[in-house]
Amino acid sequence: MKFGIITFPGSNCDVDAMHAVADALGQTAVSLWHRDRDTQNCDVLILPGGFSYGDALRAGAIARFSPIMQEVVAHAERGAPVIGICNGFQILCESHLLPGALMRNEGLKFICDWVHLRVEGTAPMYLNAYQPHQVLRIPIAHGEGRYAADDATLDGLEQNGQVVFRYCNADGTVTPSANPNGAMRNIAGVTNAAGNVLGMMPHPERAVEQLLGSTDGLPLFEALLSRVGA
Repeated sequence: MKFGIITFPGSNCDVDAMHAVADALGQTAVSLWHRDRDTQNCDVLILPGGFSYGDALRAGAIARFSPIMQEVVAHAERGAPVIGICNGFQILCESHLLPGALMRNEGLKFICDWVHLRVEGTAPMYLNAYQPHQVLRIPIAHGEGRYAADDATLDGLEQNGQVVFRYCNADGTVTPSANPNGAMRNIAGVTNAAGNVLGMMPHPERAVEQLLGSTDGLPLFEALLSRVGA
């Protein structure tokens, strides 16, 4: 399978994503520049974390106008996998490929820490290698990670199984104290209605080796191999 990792000015997790795909997953990974208009026939596109365009205006607001995003939208509309991690999640929301928005953290401080997530939702493209309600240990690093949407949108996401990761305690209990950034309903990750576009604030690409503290992010990428084909 061929993965395209998109680099925007200010991206800082693109190399992490390349390592996760090429070294941990053993798949082909190519680097795509934000000005590119060719995705090189990649099966999966990843928008990595960082601070695209310095988070000017607001996180992801300028990156959505990069030339490559026209190809990302077309890729998504074909039903092909698109993953946005941290800043990538913000860009996908700004591009309206995902509902909602990412706001400043509730405490107005940048957070770099490990969190626990509970696997939820009905997105087999990304969740098939996990058990229902499995608890994951994944790192976060963001200042604008508070997921927000109106009640109707949130209700729709819940009913459609589009909430795929939720902040929780180590035992899987969803509580306000387990919520690092004040995200509405403890939401850490969502998909589009079709289930092929995933956005999440935690960094699965930084949890693919035990040496780094966890391998809980690797099954997310492994699920793609069985759904899309190696």
